[in-house]
Amino acid sequence: MLPAIPNLLSIVTFAPLFGAAVIMILRALSRRDDEAVIARNAKWISLWTTLVTLALSVVMLLQFNGASPAYQFEEHYTWFGPVSYHMGVDGISILFVALTAFLMPICIAASWTSITQRVTEYMVAFLLLETLVIGVFTSLDIFLFYIFFEGGLVPMFLIIGIWGGKDRVYAAYKFFLYTLLGSVLMLAAMLYMVNKLGTANIPEMTRLLTETPFPVDVQGFLWFAFFASFAVKMPMWPVHTWLPDAHVQAPTAGSVMLAGILLKLGGYGFIRFNLPMFPQASEMFAPLVMILSVIAVVYTSLVAFRQTDIKKLIAYSSVAHMGFVTMGIFAGNQLGVEGAIFQMISHGLISGALFLCVGVVYDRWHTREIAFYGGLTKLMPHFAFIFLLFTMANVGLPGTSGFIGEIATMTGAYDWGTWVALVSASGVIFSAVYALNLYKRVMFGVVTNDELKKYPDVDAREIAIFTPLIIGTLVLGIYPAFVFDFTTASVDGLVKAYQAAIGG
Repeated sequence: MLPAIPNLLSIVTFAPLFGAAVIMILRALSRRDDEAVIARNAKWISLWTTLVTLALSVVMLLQFNGASPAYQFEEHYTWFGPVSYHMGVDGISILFVALTAFLMPICIAASWTSITQRVTEYMVAFLLLETLVIGVFTSLDIFLFYIFFEGGLVPMFLIIGIWGGKDRVYAAYKFFLYTLLGSVLMLAAMLYMVNKLGTANIPEMTRLLTETPFPVDVQGFLWFAFFASFAVKMPMWPVHTWLPDAHVQAPTAGSVMLAGILLKLGGYGFIRFNLPMFPQASEMFAPLVMILSVIAVVYTSLVAFRQTDIKKLIAYSSVAHMGFVTMGIFAGNQLGVEGAIFQMISHGLISGALFLCVGVVYDRWHTREIAFYGGLTKLMPHFAFIFLLFTMANVGLPGTSGFIGEIATMTGAYDWGTWVALVSASGVIFSAVYALNLYKRVMFGVVTNDELKKYPDVDAREIAIFTPLIIGTLVLGIYPAFVFDFTTASVDGLVKAYQAAIGG
């Protein structure tokens, strides 16, 4: 048994911020003509900081009691007014903390050679983003949650706007305005709820609303206020249009964080707020969510098929996969919610890996146009294998984590309504069409472009980046209990309370 570490959750949350502070202090103390040294130090400090954060999150996973639905590693200190510094994790949130800590060292390593300008600021932005995202998953005070939730917009806005592509400013502003405007209603709803309930403590608010729920009409307004924010963050159709632009313009590591982590904030919000706090409204609006989810799965899969940019195609596939998540959550049953959580964890690994695959070819030839490529299997056989594995996982091949997430959410949706599962199942077929077509056009055929012969296969650094993602995708596909052992108790309590509230 590992020894208990005092304030472990705060250490995990703010360790990246400490690393960012160290980088800034060293930069301030260094000579301005030592930019190369400053950049090298920033890279190494960032890498070691994220690795330490990952190690501490693993310690937290090992010490977590998965059989208990209660919040664990709690820390509670009065801050000001109704706001308190209240942190804790349950079987749902701890997995997202671990996923964030897992992907961040990969993002730093992926940026090692591709980022050459303003390296120090870039690393600081990523470390700050890690602290803010982990803070979202660990906050048990509703205003603290909001601070972390909205704070994460700033470093991501800078990452896209400074280190992105030629239309980066447009994409950054679109990302910022879409997500910020969606959160204005949520803040108003939070203020109303705290005023009525007299507490900003999320577990206490959930308990009070379980015992004495708001009237259904009030629930409807509050549900929609939270829904507006989280739907944009997912993003759900039709408020998804910022995502393809943001992905295309973001640097590779920015796309990994955007798809791997930031999209999960919306699904996490639905599970933490909409479902338990407004159960009658969730049941009332569930048909609407199911329709939007099915449209997302089918429509964006068809749109993905017509894309000429590899990154944009993968971005649209993310919208389709998030459709399975919302479908599972608002099915309101055990398998649906657990499947949605599993799908989010799985998508974080697979989509992150696919964007890294795009980064491999983009770093060599500086184009994402599908028509530029062809015959890469002959030139880059190791890369071809890696890309094939994650392409098949994205399709939902049995034996990979993508299969477990899709089959669980569709089964949960089938219990809610047969038509949802049947229509969404067609999305699986469409995903196979666009994904395999992409692989065929990029990897097979004759090498007609001599430019493709100039660069070698993946190197040792790139293989080291992909290896943990390969292991994670296969392990979760073969042994999904690794996730379900954590989520079952917490989801069981959530679903039972929801079913009791709606009279199920």
